Amino acid sequence: MPSMSNDTNNMKKTIMHSSLYWGKDAIVLFPRWPENSVGMYILALIFVFFLAMAIEVLSNQPLLKPGTSPLVGGLIQTSVHLFRISFVYMVMLAVMSFNAGIFIAAVVGHSLGFFVAKFRALAVANREDKGSSSI
Repeated sequence: MPSMSNDTNNMKKTIMHSSLYWGKDAIVLFPRWPENSVGMYILALIFVFFLAMAIEVLSNQPLLKPGTSPLVGGLIQTSVHLFRISFVYMVMLAVMSFNAGIFIAAVVGHSLGFFVAKFRALAVANREDKGSSSI
């Protein structure tokens, strides 16, 4: 029969926070990850940041060219939607770790991804306007 102190130690390791907190001692997406390692915590921050960026880029980019077959266009849009929604749920679960660093990485990733997507869209629109005005 296990001792009472051993059960207490195991319970302390599995307590989840219910408010934002700072620190590298978080569980993000997978059990024992980043496991109290600063390097793995930084990797988790980078991972969440790029997932959030990818969500915004995939959400705001036109992916189909005019004249694309409806079947092919539907399959492409469905595939992109599948990845986007998967990324959305992964970021949501990461933020539910209640770690402030993960939360900030997600918000900054979403913001920068939105900026990149809109910047590219405006650049394409301006290029098309310049091309059509010279005719």
